[in-house]
Amino acid sequence: MTHEIRYRVVVNDEEQHALWPDGADLPAGWRAEGFAGSEEECTAHVDLVWPDIRPLSLRRRLGAGAEAE
Repeated sequence: MTHEIRYRVVVNDEEQHALWPDGADLPAGWRAEGFAGSEEECTAHVDLVWPDIRPLSLRRRLGAGAEAE
């Protein structure tokens, strides 16, 4: 019998997303995003909610530059 590992989606202050084994302590700077499931389900969720993978600080900096033009 195989046991499927469950994951949860975690996010940091830069809005970067990652998968983390469900039930394991999160590393410093990361918090649970609220979605959990199989690796495939979590990956599909991340693809849906995180289309722009650039860190938040870079998106803000580039957005501020575009507004100044």
